[in-house]
Amino acid sequence: MKEDLRSLSLAILLSFIAIYTVNYFFGINKKSTVQTQVAEIEQVAEKLNHVAAEKPAQKVTKTAQEILTEDARINFSNNALKGSIRLKGARFDDLYLTKYNVSLENDSAKVELLKPAKTDNQYFADLGWLSLDKSIKLPTADTIWETSDTELTPDKTITLTWNNDNGLEFVRKISIDNNYLFTVNDTIFNNSNQEIDLFPYALISRNIKNFAQTRSVVHEGMNGVINNTLQEFKYAELDANDSEKFDTKGGWVGFSDRYWFSALILDNQDNVSVTFKNNGDYNYQVDYLGARLIVPSHKSISYSYRLFSGAKEVKLLDTYTKDNNIPKFDLAVDFGWYYFLTKPFFYILDFLYGFLGNMGWAILLFAALLRLCMFPIANKSYTSMAKMKALQPKINDIRAKYGDNQMLVQQATMELYKREKINPAAGCLPLFIQIPVFFSLYKVLNISIEIRHAPFIGWIKDLSAPDPLTLSQILHIYVPGFVDIGLWPIFMGFTMWMQQKLNPTPVNKDQARMFALMPIFFTFMLGHFASGLIIYWTLSNILSIIQQKVIMHKNGVD
Repeated sequence: MKEDLRSLSLAILLSFIAIYTVNYFFGINKKSTVQTQVAEIEQVAEKLNHVAAEKPAQKVTKTAQEILTEDARINFSNNALKGSIRLKGARFDDLYLTKYNVSLENDSAKVELLKPAKTDNQYFADLGWLSLDKSIKLPTADTIWETSDTELTPDKTITLTWNNDNGLEFVRKISIDNNYLFTVNDTIFNNSNQEIDLFPYALISRNIKNFAQTRSVVHEGMNGVINNTLQEFKYAELDANDSEKFDTKGGWVGFSDRYWFSALILDNQDNVSVTFKNNGDYNYQVDYLGARLIVPSHKSISYSYRLFSGAKEVKLLDTYTKDNNIPKFDLAVDFGWYYFLTKPFFYILDFLYGFLGNMGWAILLFAALLRLCMFPIANKSYTSMAKMKALQPKINDIRAKYGDNQMLVQQATMELYKREKINPAAGCLPLFIQIPVFFSLYKVLNISIEIRHAPFIGWIKDLSAPDPLTLSQILHIYVPGFVDIGLWPIFMGFTMWMQQKLNPTPVNKDQARMFALMPIFFTFMLGHFASGLIIYWTLSNILSIIQQKVIMHKNGVD
């Protein structure tokens, strides 16, 4: 019926209005750039442009392992990380996540995050000092720091020293916690007879030429919380030699992948200038430049840096926000528009997972709990639909009476609904409510590292990936990629078809054909989504069918 179509269209329209309304009032404002205006800071910032000038060789002739053995290094390890710090430049450029494998195979390598310069996909962090006085010799990427330490652990801090032979001595102490946070404390002793002006800086440099961009809706690129607001820049958004600059106090900036990220943590008490830039040739840089610090003659000053490099573990990020005073660190995870739903959904799923021990069963229990919460609303909707289906014989009589005159059919049908006190739009209410729920759960299954490589039963070994048992594997024939879907999506489509058969048949034939094709359309559209989402949707459909059948039976409808 045209009225049904209008009601469905209205529900969809209202859903999108709700999406954009929520995004407008509760969403994350992205670009509120405040350019640094102080001339001397700009001069120092220009120097910073050349600090990380190292680029991968046009033709890589050495492996990363060969490069790692060229210079002396300090090894580090804890419960989550393993790697090394290059003494030349005191550079963080070798880091593995020991809790996470690249793939599900038993002999799979650990996830590698930081890589040395001059290699494919170089990815490293530098911390240091700049000055407007060109005569002052400062540590650079080529500086060889001295140390008697050999290993960094949560229980053992390492100390590096360097003397510029002109009155300045740099002492750098590096510590690591049990997870992903490094703390670097620099103390500068000025043994000269004049005061020295210095500017602290920190940067992360990354080459993404061979970076495997995922096809998910999760943000991958540069991001950070600046002036208490999330800023995100996809790699394609910045042209070569282009940049975005901000002034801020506190927050963090870095590079974000689907499950991993590296970030520089800004001091909440200091004003800094932050820059996101594209250096060209697929090289990107995130950096910050601190305010001027004066080192009086025969005095010393200290300054602390913090570097995060690891996995996006939501509960851990919340702990860092609370215990380490890192503002909105959880926004490193791309919760999307429905933050107020997505994050609670994650915590509910995580709690159920801890209770059941299997994320697949946790998703199914979550689906059941959601259906229970929506039970009163769905009850009214299905009652209305049952009454509409009970009127199907009378509607068929109207069709027979007015034939192809759709206007009269519509008028007579609406008069019938009015007499019977039935609201046709009521059937669209569950759809309206489920849209934000669906998008939120879709986000959770895409962003949560806790669901990555989480198995279910049977052939489902990774709930964050599409169903691997596809038609081509079952039939042993070639099936085009778009239609090569797994068994769970097919089962989901079947439950959608069963649910549709319980609904009243639309009066308009074209509309009826469109509704008949919807289960097929959704089956292939969602067929390559995360299997966890498909499993959720399937059980939700089954529970809806049971509820609808019970209500139809109570209303005397077969």
